[in-house]
Amino acid sequence: MKPAYRNRFALLVALSILALDGLGTAAAPARSTWKKTMARYRIPDVALIRADGAKVSLRSEVDDGKPVILNFIFTSCAAVCPVMSQIFLQIQSRLGEERSHVHMISISIDPEQDTPARLKEYAKKWNAGPQWSFYTGTLEATVAVQRAFDAYRGDKMNHAPVTFLRVAPEKPWTRLEGFAKADDVIKEFRLQLALP
Repeated sequence: MKPAYRNRFALLVALSILALDGLGTAAAPARSTWKKTMARYRIPDVALIRADGAKVSLRSEVDDGKPVILNFIFTSCAAVCPVMSQIFLQIQSRLGEERSHVHMISISIDPEQDTPARLKEYAKKWNAGPQWSFYTGTLEATVAVQRAFDAYRGDKMNHAPVTFLRVAPEKPWTRLEGFAKADDVIKEFRLQLALP
């Protein structure tokens, strides 16, 4: 399947899932639309640039003591990324006051186009709160991060929807492959928080 058709297909599937999300749990699709695995990822000590222009260590940002919910996006994406960003927006909303204790991270996989200014505009478009940070960097750095999370698929047009969450630096990561709804992500997040 050509990338353009694959993106249209992915967008149709994603929009269908989001539409069903609004219909209530009785009409929602079964959990088979996404897959959960647990993993330990070694975060590379690479420098990234936040949308506010600050050059930061990804490892320091991820290991800041707060629980982390992370995804990979790019601003010109017309299929997977708008859905992933919509899910993050819903997570932000549904966490309510609890969101200030969570670090939401979106890392661009198109650093050549996604400048800090462009990411700042994208964050504004999605009404990202202060707990939701957007990052870019060199191509080498962003590929290293994608590889570390086993999310690198060769180029931006082949990326897949995946959400990662971890409640503390010493804990394993929960990997949700596919379009896990906001409620699913929050449920998994709270499940991990409750574990000893």
